[in-house]
Amino acid sequence: EFFLMKNQVSENPEKNREKEFTALVVVASLLTAIYLTSNVMAVKVITIGSVALFDAGTITFPFAYMLGDALTEVWGFKISKKVIFLTLFCNILMVAGTALGLVLPAPDYMSATNEAYGVIFGYVPRIVAASLIAFLIGEITNAWVLVKIREKTGENHLWARLIGSSAVGYLFDTTIFVLVAFAGTSPVADLISMIGIQYFAKLGIEAVCGTPLAYGLIGYLKKKINI
Repeated sequence: EFFLMKNQVSENPEKNREKEFTALVVVASLLTAIYLTSNVMAVKVITIGSVALFDAGTITFPFAYMLGDALTEVWGFKISKKVIFLTLFCNILMVAGTALGLVLPAPDYMSATNEAYGVIFGYVPRIVAASLIAFLIGEITNAWVLVKIREKTGENHLWARLIGSSAVGYLFDTTIFVLVAFAGTSPVADLISMIGIQYFAKLGIEAVCGTPLAYGLIGYLKKKINI
């Protein structure tokens, strides 16, 4: 009997966390995919009449913040920060990989495709730097503010955490991106206009679409992994 007890393999507590691990991987993967998609979509500018409003990536970008909110709410600031840095690294990989593709030779019969590839992935270094810096500071600020609001409100008023954190995060993200990307090349009035339009567009999409989805996702995740 002693021999059997001695050689019995104890239960690994990590085995009981398989659902939590799977959920975390899915949310982190979706956040990364949406951020990369938004950066590619940013090549297309949306206009009404002759007025340029914002790039197409503005439509999908708030959903990256929604997933960031879910990460912070369910797994905490430390895990959220790791995923944010991982997403940033993935974007750097995409930029490096597609930039390599630009300099590789292509056959003459694919000249149109090669030209289109250059239009989409011919990143301006200043724009890339602006995007990376803005995302990093904006997302970390968003997660940090959400935690601070939760410390004040407890588990109540989830909507205040979601909207409040995004409002601060978008302010940093949009302002930093526009200033780093376009300061010195555009009039001050245009910079202010770009910041204002993009900020309220992102916040509006977050409030109308992102927040209801975040409520459902956070509730589902907490129930799934028994938090």
